[in-house]
Formats: sequence, structure tokens, C-alpha cells
Amino acid sequence: MILYFSATGNCKYVAGRLSEAAGDEALSVVDCMREGRREFEDDMIVIVSPTYYWALPAIMKRFLTGAEFRADYICLVATYGTTTGAIRQYTEKAIGRKLDAFFSVRMADSFTPMFDISTPEKLLKFTSTTEQEIEQVINAVSERKRVKSPSMPKPLAMFFAQPLYNLSARKTSKLWVRDNCTGCGKCARKCPVQAIEMKNNRPVWVKDKCEMCLGCLHRCPEFAIQYGNGVSEKHGQYTNPNVTL
Repeated sequence: MILYFSATGNCKYVAGRLSEAAGDEALSVVDCMREGRREFEDDMIVIVSPTYYWALPAIMKRFLTGAEFRADYICLVATYGTTTGAIRQYTEKAIGRKLDAFFSVRMADSFTPMFDISTPEKLLKFTSTTEQEIEQVINAVSERKRVKSPSMPKPLAMFFAQPLYNLSARKTSKLWVRDNCTGCGKCARKCPVQAIEMKNNRPVWVKDKCEMCLGCLHRCPEFAIQYGNGVSEKHGQYTNPNVTL
């Protein structure tokens, strides 16, 4: 069983590759939460998560903390742009047990308020080893290898990155809409936490905080949604080209 959260398609792609190789099902964490599914039992459970601010996205932390997992082999595959930070330690705390293995795959970092992926050349800086690393993970998981990639000490994430994520970065007041919005409503339909509603044919954020997955920004057909001071517009828009969102 493969469980994944994906806003721009990276983790969906990794989960799909693992699912195809193992002949196992890949389940969206968002769908599981909406269906109230909390118990998972299989001979193998693979958790596929992006790295947000050196740790888990808030939605993954809630899901893992509230779920029950029964399996002989549980591993984490973390996608990342610059570092996986302390995501392994946060995952182990959330599920209440040690992971049997921890793997990582470097992919495009879609937090464009900070990272520039506006050209193929800049994107390649993140993705040049992606396919090779996915193949390595597939082989390791198929063999049930018990390995743990190194990660930074948890206190660095706990005392610096995570407070920044939870207290500042997740504020929906940082998101805004340009005049070229067509009112298609895709952002509201796809938001994993229903933080967006359409009012007068324009998106309005109805929650003070969201996951800040930026799925709304990257999926917008007109690139009308922006974050902060507008640097996200200069840094480009991205969804994984191998999956449908």
C-alpha cells in the first residue's frame, strides 16, 4: 500500500511509479481523510510525502498522527528540493514507531516564493537525478531494504523552520489574485483543505491558514494566483508533467 500527498504532482508521480512496480494500490491522503479512513493494514506501507520547511506538511502530520498502521514494513519516501530536513523524525513521532526505511528523491521545489524554476535550465538543477533516484527507491522497496538516509537534527527544524511554517508561511493572507482570473473555480475544487471558496466569480480564502502547498497557484490555468510580493510570478509555475492533477 502506498499513501501519498501531492499538490503539484511530484509525490503522485513517485507513488504511481512505486504502485506500478509493486502491483500495489496508491491512495491519496486527501481522499482517505475525506472518507474518514483511519486504519491501514498491509504487509508493506509506503508513505510518500513532500518536505515542507524541513519537516512534514501540516496535512500529513494530521493524517499520520490520527491514523493506525499495521504492517511488517513501513517506509517513508520524501521528495525535496534542497534538503529533507528532519522529516524522518517527525514522521516517526507521528506514527508512533520507528520507520523500517527512509528514502529521498530530489525533485522540483515548487515553493516558488523562494525557488526559481522559471526555465528548463533552472528546473534541471533540481531534477537531473530524479529518475535515477526513483529507480533506486523502487529497487530498495521491492527488496524491503532497511536503510535510513541521514537527516539533520530535529531541533533545527523544531526551533526554526517549523515555527516559520506554522506561524507565518501558512497564512492565507499572503495569497492574492490578479485581474486575469477567469473564475474557473479549479483552485477551490482542488484545495485539499477547502480553504478557498468562489465568491462573485473569484477565489476567496475563507480560512486564516492553509497547507500552503501552492497547488492553487501552480494549477491555475491563467497563473492568476500569486503569493506575497509577486516574486512567485517571476519564479514560474510548475506541475509534474507525468501525471494528471
